[in-house]
Amino acid sequence: MNFVRDGVVKLPPGFRFHPTDEELVVQYLKRKVFSCPLPASIIPEIDVCKFDPWDLPGDSKQERYFFSIREAKYPNGNRPNRATGSGYWKATGLDKQIVASRSNQVVGMKKVLVFYRGKPPKGSRTDWIMHEYRLSDATGSRGCIVPQRKNSTQNAMMQMEDWVLCRIFLKKRSAKNDGETTQACTNYRARNLGAPRIGFIDFMARETSSSSDSSSITEISSAGSPNEENSSSNSFSSPPRERKP
Repeated sequence: MNFVRDGVVKLPPGFRFHPTDEELVVQYLKRKVFSCPLPASIIPEIDVCKFDPWDLPGDSKQERYFFSIREAKYPNGNRPNRATGSGYWKATGLDKQIVASRSNQVVGMKKVLVFYRGKPPKGSRTDWIMHEYRLSDATGSRGCIVPQRKNSTQNAMMQMEDWVLCRIFLKKRSAKNDGETTQACTNYRARNLGAPRIGFIDFMARETSSSSDSSSITEISSAGSPNEENSSSNSFSSPPRERKP
């Protein structure tokens, strides 16, 4: 069944599309590269960098998936062009390997990108995130499980580095956490800037009057400890003496 209508995914009520990284690479991207039948025609083809993330087809409040071909930034280079009309996509962190659960082999790579408004390097960061999936060399050399024409595998090998699968979504910020952070900053400023500072209080100085008593108790206990030891040691040798009234 084809669930794509005019570039927008229309699933039946109750169905949700939440594939894993491995499923995206093996079941969709790999089959797309080698012209194999897809599990469902649910991911449209679109040049992602021709649109700003908020103008892409589909519901901007949900995760959106697209097949796209990476366009080279320069004619003689392999660096992809990720500039849009209002900004650009910037890669962050290291690429993550996608490992197959059964064979334990690397089947693809995952790159995380963040959208910036403006022109580099003075763009302003936004909350738009893109996960870009591509096949690995080992995956491409193994081909597809469906028999292909002679030239199809060769053409797929040439385009393997160009085809990518993009997952684009808007990072949600917690309003509760933002409110707590703002309130904490307000309280901190009120305590440290508006309120008078409290000096150091020597609590030990208040107990000067009772220091002599406490010291005498300490001396008595310390001085009496040897006698207690002697009395305890002699208690087994001689019976205790009775005190006279």
